[in-house]
Amino acid sequence: MDGKPALLQVRNLRVQFDTRRALLTAIDDVSFDISQGEVLGVVGESGAGKSLTGAAIIGLLEPPGKITGGQILLNGRRIDNLSGDELRKIRGREIGAIFQDPLTSLNPLYSVGRQLTETIETHLNLTPAQARTRAIDLLKSTGIPGAELRIDHYPHQFSGGMRQRVVIALALAAEPKLIIADEPTTALDVSIQAQIISLIKALCREHGTAVMLVTHDMGVIAETADRVAVMYAGRVVELGPVTQVIHQPQHPYTRGLMGSIPTLGAERDRLEQIDGSMPRLTAIPSGCAYHPRCPCAVAICQEQRPNLLAVGGVEAACWLHEPKVAAAFAVSPLRSVDGN
Repeated sequence: MDGKPALLQVRNLRVQFDTRRALLTAIDDVSFDISQGEVLGVVGESGAGKSLTGAAIIGLLEPPGKITGGQILLNGRRIDNLSGDELRKIRGREIGAIFQDPLTSLNPLYSVGRQLTETIETHLNLTPAQARTRAIDLLKSTGIPGAELRIDHYPHQFSGGMRQRVVIALALAAEPKLIIADEPTTALDVSIQAQIISLIKALCREHGTAVMLVTHDMGVIAETADRVAVMYAGRVVELGPVTQVIHQPQHPYTRGLMGSIPTLGAERDRLEQIDGSMPRLTAIPSGCAYHPRCPCAVAICQEQRPNLLAVGGVEAACWLHEPKVAAAFAVSPLRSVDGN
């Protein structure tokens, strides 16, 4: 993290759902930090727990989901045990949110200007006139042309890409320190995706905003993130600088993800695939949850769950990097995606 103090600290986070049949663990012992001005990408298949982790941080877990273990600290202050009223004061003011579908974030009955100014007036000590001026400036900064006129338009009068820009402006309205961006480019075409990515990077660079970027798209991660956390079945299986994780993945799951992506100039006869699918919460395998799908699995993988181990500048939760295990089963470290 280049010596910068951590703005967000997630420590041993556990999220569970208390159902009639069983207590299901959806997030299990997840830990990571995000520094000021840093983009942490969180990637994995659907059901890995990416969005749920973001919802837990911002305090938007849907019942019966609840945090049952660990801590979430923002600027050194614990926020996971705050009351609903206290969390509402933090949301918007200290933590902003960008969701996949902008229509779920915007009220169709109110103009975008009213929604922006209400948020600004709620969290900042500004007059209505000052709030409107700030709202117009926010729309301009997010690339919306004719902001002075468009501020009085309604969400349905904007295209999908422009609505997402309005949501970003809304997330920035009260100058939050942290933004949780949950699949912010998924519903957009490629050219608009590139613009939104550039906008997020500019926010970090110019305002020092920290971003937790949740996505299943490794291309977006490669273009935007400084570090990446790879999640599988509710756990972080690899964590490290984005270039190292992409080019020299140290977990078999990450290697499978990267091997399934076509790249220009790569001399590969065919793309790799990961057989099987993400386990259901009611059927998480014992030991390493990935072992039924893993081509490198050995006996201990079925019996004991590995913790994150430091290897090659990253951390990976894989028994292959435990020297005693590797020696006992005569297995070799993982190669890079390029085969080196």
